[in-house]
Amino acid sequence: MGGGNGQKAKMAREKNLEKQKGAKGSQLESNKKAMSIQCKICMQTFICTTSEAKCREHAEAKHPKSDVYACFPHLKK
Repeated sequence: MGGGNGQKAKMAREKNLEKQKGAKGSQLESNKKAMSIQCKICMQTFICTTSEAKCREHAEAKHPKSDVYACFPHLKK
């Protein structure tokens, strides 16, 4: 006849284990790839989702004598 609750639970555990194997891993490598914005003066990198305000904040704090556009030329657009 049909499988009992023990059999169903075992199958569910095995199925969940297989799902977790694919999701396992480190996020570090993808984080490094996302660091695509770079200050041209000090070469500090920022994640690609960094806002213009954060770029301006960095330029004003770290490079007060330089223009914001000298640090981040992509902001001229």
